[in-house]
Amino acid sequence: MRIEGMPNAAQLNLVIDREKANTFGVSFSDINSTISANFGSSYVNDFPNAGRMQRVTVQADGSQRMQAADLLNLNVRNANGGMVPISSFANIDWVRGPSQVVGYNGYPSMRIAGQAAPGHSTGQAITEMQRLADQLPGGFGYEWTGQSLQEIQSGSQAPALIGLSILFVFLLLSALYESWSIPLSVMLVVPLGVIGAVAAVTLRGMPNDVYFLVGLITIIGLSAKNAILIIEFAKDLRAEGKSLMEATMEAAHLRFRPIIMTSLAFTLGVVPMAIATGASAASQNAIGTGVLGGMISATILAIFFVPVFFVFVMRIFKPDSKEKKAAVNGSESQTTS
Repeated sequence: MRIEGMPNAAQLNLVIDREKANTFGVSFSDINSTISANFGSSYVNDFPNAGRMQRVTVQADGSQRMQAADLLNLNVRNANGGMVPISSFANIDWVRGPSQVVGYNGYPSMRIAGQAAPGHSTGQAITEMQRLADQLPGGFGYEWTGQSLQEIQSGSQAPALIGLSILFVFLLLSALYESWSIPLSVMLVVPLGVIGAVAAVTLRGMPNDVYFLVGLITIIGLSAKNAILIIEFAKDLRAEGKSLMEATMEAAHLRFRPIIMTSLAFTLGVVPMAIATGASAASQNAIGTGVLGGMISATILAIFFVPVFFVFVMRIFKPDSKEKKAAVNGSESQTTS
């Protein structure tokens, strides 16, 4: 943690005796105008010169505004039109003061910046800073700005963002298959990818930040992709007249190699992000690690669990016609006997 701003520096303080200045008929506005014009500059007017308009600016010569004592040599015009030296009613004093005055919402303030310690998230750092700030005495307050303010505002939106992402994927699959049961069996594989992403980030000691959320949302789509590869074939095989178990087993067998190949290609593609170094390496490592871990778990577990999810959901919402017919025939023969 560090305090932003500039340290105190030497400053020249002009101490004006108000009573003497009033006695000489000099006002504060006249004093300010004289100092500003001589040590700064003052615009007078414009004049034509060789067909061009040029500005007239007055300022004391450089040799007359180099020392602090030169300030007392200036003369100020009083109310009667006379010239009064500043040294007759003022003196100078060297002091130390702030080089930069920081304000926030009209109040004097101090900017504090820092970053979380290794192994701790930015959310934990913000919580700790809030705990310390709450111990300040009365009359002190604090406000968050910059990235911390944006993180606080967006932190409460993370669950809603993930929920909306899952909902949109579910609705798109529902429109694609014109069914509610098939998208449900696809979305059940999403937690399998989330497990790997969380485990990978935890093992590397990375924080739960916005980059991790980006990788988590990516895993939602990639996990669903692996499930679709199996369920799409299982649905088509069922349409050809095969039983639920036969269609599911055959689809898992046929799509095993494509799932491994596509998942392996994508997993190897994000390895450079997970081990990146140099500029923007932190964000790349966070996204790459989450996606890498999620893809590994989603690929390995999906091969075994997607057929189970599909059979489970289909038996609840859409019982297999052959199995249902066999069950009906069995009950009829039992009744007849």
